[in-house]
Amino acid sequence: MVTFMRPEILFPLFAPVSTLKGTGPKTAPLIARVAGPLVRDLVFTAPHSVIFRSPATAATAVEGEVQTFEVAIVQHLRPGKVGAPYKVRVSDPTGFMHLIYFKVFGDHLEKKLRVGSRWRVSGRVERFGAEVQIAHPDYLIPADSAEFPPSAEPVYPATAGLTSRQLQTVIHRALEKTPELPEWQDSAWLIQERLPSWREAVALLHAPETVEDVSPICAARRRLAYDELLAHQLALGRRKKARQAAPAPRLSPGPASSAMEAALPFRLTGAQQRALTDIRRDIAAGARMSRLLHGDVGSGKTVVAALAMADAASNGLQAALMAPTEILARQHFERLKPLWGAAGLDGVLLTGRDKGRARQQKLAWIADGSIAFIIGTHALFQESVEFRDLGLVVLDEQHRFGVAQRQQLQDKGRSVHVLALSATPIPRTLELTQFGDLEVSRLDEKPPGRKPVATRAIPGARIGEVVARLRTALESGAQAYWICPLVSESEASDLAAAEARWGNLTRALGDGVGLVHGRMSGPDKDAVMTDFAEGRIRLLVATTVVEVGVDVPNATIMVIEHAERFGLAQLHQLRGRVGRGAAESACILLYEGKLSEAASTRLDVLRRTEDGFEIAETDWALRGGGDLLGLKQSGFPDYRIADPVAHRDLLFAAAADARMILQKDPGFVTERGKALRVLTELYDWRPDRTDAPA
Repeated sequence: MVTFMRPEILFPLFAPVSTLKGTGPKTAPLIARVAGPLVRDLVFTAPHSVIFRSPATAATAVEGEVQTFEVAIVQHLRPGKVGAPYKVRVSDPTGFMHLIYFKVFGDHLEKKLRVGSRWRVSGRVERFGAEVQIAHPDYLIPADSAEFPPSAEPVYPATAGLTSRQLQTVIHRALEKTPELPEWQDSAWLIQERLPSWREAVALLHAPETVEDVSPICAARRRLAYDELLAHQLALGRRKKARQAAPAPRLSPGPASSAMEAALPFRLTGAQQRALTDIRRDIAAGARMSRLLHGDVGSGKTVVAALAMADAASNGLQAALMAPTEILARQHFERLKPLWGAAGLDGVLLTGRDKGRARQQKLAWIADGSIAFIIGTHALFQESVEFRDLGLVVLDEQHRFGVAQRQQLQDKGRSVHVLALSATPIPRTLELTQFGDLEVSRLDEKPPGRKPVATRAIPGARIGEVVARLRTALESGAQAYWICPLVSESEASDLAAAEARWGNLTRALGDGVGLVHGRMSGPDKDAVMTDFAEGRIRLLVATTVVEVGVDVPNATIMVIEHAERFGLAQLHQLRGRVGRGAAESACILLYEGKLSEAASTRLDVLRRTEDGFEIAETDWALRGGGDLLGLKQSGFPDYRIADPVAHRDLLFAAAADARMILQKDPGFVTERGKALRVLTELYDWRPDRTDAPA
């Protein structure tokens, strides 16, 4: 793999912020908190808005506007009582105004703002009755000075002890140290897109003059966004090439594979067959596979994974499946055990609950290779777990595991193939940004026989009707979920709390109402979910912890309270918990008040379609990405300028450009290649780093 040394031209940008003038030991940590620890981080900290300061007089002052005045100091008015403000009366030829100061001693103001002196004053105009006033002016500049308050001023993130204007001052000092860098973009493309050079774009980023200048579509931001997206796509591409260069065992279907497939009580869908073909092509190629298999709840990912695991066993290797929760791991184990038996093989379940002699026996079986299939939770990558010859790792709901955790499990074999599963359909944009170094297979068909879930949106005022219908359904033997967004009442929120709703529903429906939420311990949560799965609980009141959970075919009703507050993909995932058996199923979306346009669109889409891929794309567009898969945990790139929604066209162009670059100039030896080395080091997304995007 090609490795680069940081070019000397970037040294000023990778200097600590503490090297900048006026940045001492107190302010440096505050700057690092808001922007980052390096000069480069300041350069890439974009203003989020802009303040416009228009010239005005006392007579033309507009309440709520930020305006600039030239005034004379008339009088100092000390507060007559505790808590009252200090006032400075000022005037211009058109009238009088007051400068208002709270919790400020007046002595230094009297010395600074002497009666009769003239000042340029700028701040937000307020009216108190007929009186025009400015509280704590932003600027006070002597009228005979050559300095003027800026007509347009960028607004940056702030934190306690560090104002936007203080950060702006430090950013300007960072810009002074920012060098011209060699051009890594195609000049013809820059002309065609009317984009500036990198150094010019950085300067424009921090000097907005209009509202458009702080929007994602302005030329400066598009230029810098493309740079960022290209750097990331190159990092992912180099990571993929490094993986593909690592030899791995060649696996092919064998007797265990055939026996397991013959034991299936159904035929694979076309999508499952295509995905299995993709996987088998990868694992037979002699290089490490890293493939993502994603699709809706119930689309059959586990079966495809099980057949790939059988291929490993047919070649004398072990296969491990890691699930995020114990109950999900146990569910996989119980479902797959009969298939393994049909193939004449055995498996073991390893979780954190295994203790003492039973645990030691399982570890011995895994270590001596007498067990071909291992299913477990995080317990699988503990140091005490040693495999005889691990050939394939399957990560269920892979985004729930950090990069380092996944690497720990892969490191337990010589060169392990990896298959990642996700029950959330992933938008194309997200495939590129999050999984650009993986091959991707989509399961876009559902197994035959899956009935659609009738979906209705009902005002929260009709909750009594919903409870009455629910009582009838439960009495007939059905089971149901009731989803609430919160765990306990909060003064800051009017959302119904799961604990309170559980109490209300228990009083209304009697025994058999369970409660599960994220604050419960793992064993307690699993115990409740097991009681529900085995029918001892009829109605499960829950927070969104059931979004990825047990399969309960008898559960036919899903009630989601305050549905307008959930993301579209999350609503779809929750709805996927029902409709898994032969009976008709329903999803009831309870909403409060008048729906916003976005909330109305979400609920309309959910009523109209069960296509998870269409829903995921719509949700991505509506929410501007959001945290669709818990991505912060999984190493999703923390873009500074790029917006994968607003810059979607640039993302696809950057992905294509990166592929072409790595095909034609993998060593980065051409003139453009040498400049691209600077780009990749500027963003420092090195594929050999353990914290690089997964």
